[in-house]
Amino acid sequence: MVYGMQYRTAGLLFATLCLVLAAGCTAPAQAPSEDIPVTGTTALPAPDSPTIRKDIAEIALQPEDIPADYTLKDRSVMIAPEVTQLSRDLGWLKGYFVSFDRTGRLRSDFTRIRQSVSVFPVESMKKVFTLEKIAIEGGETMRPSPYEIPFPTTGDRSIAYRMTDSPEPGQVTYTVIFTKKNVYERITMSGTTTDYETLKEIVRKAAERIG
Repeated sequence: MVYGMQYRTAGLLFATLCLVLAAGCTAPAQAPSEDIPVTGTTALPAPDSPTIRKDIAEIALQPEDIPADYTLKDRSVMIAPEVTQLSRDLGWLKGYFVSFDRTGRLRSDFTRIRQSVSVFPVESMKKVFTLEKIAIEGGETMRPSPYEIPFPTTGDRSIAYRMTDSPEPGQVTYTVIFTKKNVYERITMSGTTTDYETLKEIVRKAAERIG
């Protein structure tokens, strides 16, 4: 009798153990308790465009960029006949110019700031700069060459010159050329009361307007 009860008890325990094991095998696995960081893609900033997206008139110097004693003399878009054949051959697309004059107390005291802005295909910019630089330096002509002067680096490539007794005896002309994106600029300051430091600030503002 006792042996029979022991066998029945053992059988019940074995059956219960099998049920527990079966339930453990079929139960879904639990996720780890610690949080798993979720990786995602971070949007990168768009690369700077190699071409301007502003209207060319916005790039030109404005009266607020120039010292208060200068007045706006002229500004307008350029047309094809106003640019050189060289520029057209290099793919000139459009242009704009603006000039400001300053007249002192004496009638002979006169200074002008002039800016020309031209847009080219971006792939032409290095050649545009090189050929314009050669043209300013006189190439193989017999005319006096301007002196290259130290100047803050501007845009992608730049250079500055000074020529004395130009455009008239006793006067000075500064010329700065630079490229930025697909824009070529030439800024001159000439006359009886030129100012190198003022010119540097004006050129800086012109480059910032390109963006």
